[in-house]
Amino acid sequence: MKPIHLLSAVSLCISGLAFAAGGHDHGHEHKPLHGGVVSEVKDMDYELVAKPDLIQLHLRDHGKPVDVSKSSAKLTILVGTDKQEVELKPAGPALEAAGSFKLANSKIVALVSVHGKAPATVRFVLK
Repeated sequence: MKPIHLLSAVSLCISGLAFAAGGHDHGHEHKPLHGGVVSEVKDMDYELVAKPDLIQLHLRDHGKPVDVSKSSAKLTILVGTDKQEVELKPAGPALEAAGSFKLANSKIVALVSVHGKAPATVRFVLK
């Protein structure tokens, strides 16, 4: 291969990587709309609103609210060596659970099942 061809091939590869690594504009922002923490998994936004007595999970697909009436989620809340598992059920526009939750400095893993889609694993960090 001639040096010029090699240089062209390398520059094409690098430009493709730069494009892939850049911002991925797909028509919506990943900002919290309900005062929570947002995490994105496969073009779905999951917003966790966590209070000591109530946890809500709002779902958006490409910026639009998802009907959660046939959805569920299981949260695992980790604070140091303490572990708490919580089931979230449909409640209006979100999945939610009421109770008593330790949330300060927690790591939360959610397994979210949305009707018609494969379950998603979503991670959140609360300070």
